[in-house]
Amino acid sequence: MKADVNGISIHYSIEGKEGAPWLTFSNSLATNMSMWDDQVAHLKNDFHILRYDTRGHGQSEAVAGSYTFGMLVGDVIGLWDALGIEQSHFVGLSLGGMTALGLAIDRADRVTSITVCDARGQTTPEYSRMWDGRIAAVQKGGMAGIVEGTLERWFTKDFLASNPPVLEKVKEMIRTTAPEGFVGCARALQTLNYTPRIGRIGKPALFVVGSQDVAAPPAEMKALAAAVKGAGYIELDPAAHISNIERTDEFNTAVTNFLEKHT
Repeated sequence: MKADVNGISIHYSIEGKEGAPWLTFSNSLATNMSMWDDQVAHLKNDFHILRYDTRGHGQSEAVAGSYTFGMLVGDVIGLWDALGIEQSHFVGLSLGGMTALGLAIDRADRVTSITVCDARGQTTPEYSRMWDGRIAAVQKGGMAGIVEGTLERWFTKDFLASNPPVLEKVKEMIRTTAPEGFVGCARALQTLNYTPRIGRIGKPALFVVGSQDVAAPPAEMKALAAAVKGAGYIELDPAAHISNIERTDEFNTAVTNFLEKHT
């Protein structure tokens, strides 16, 4: 299904139990909403679940130019408005986790709780320069050229060696991401600056990170969690950046336990 939101077409799906609390999932950079398949299967009997492809990803429209987190947060609010969703739990990983932070800071009235997975709170000069390099690579050679390097950052060596079928699905998500969408969202990451306002979050929050995540270091995630009153913090070990796929069962247990306490 698709909805016109903020001048673009957003692809989404609704599953689960009608009348149950809403639960929204938000994907990482260079993936799509199918990254959450295992979580939806685990939670669909207890929640009314909304998944969507972030702008420029999956089947959502890709427009050229730089995106901002204000735009990404606005897309969530616009989609909720279009679907008549007044309030929802929100689970996001990486780019989606940073979107969760923006929602809890700027639109707390629409959020029941947030689960922030493998995400940063702000950019640094080094982090911003890194994205310049990846943007240049995509602009020159398309998404195919960054697939292998991305996988090496996203998963531990043992997982890469032992899970070929799972990795094929992830490779396909990366390859089929629109270059314009990748670049637009990467530009948003270069402007990330939520850390100074993290303490304003007053909604229930859970922070989840892989112990071997180099893209969103556990030390930074732990500091973010410490800045939010009452927030939970869980490290999954071993796991790197896409922790919901690498440690599915442990991830599902952590999220389920958290949601049960705040629903």
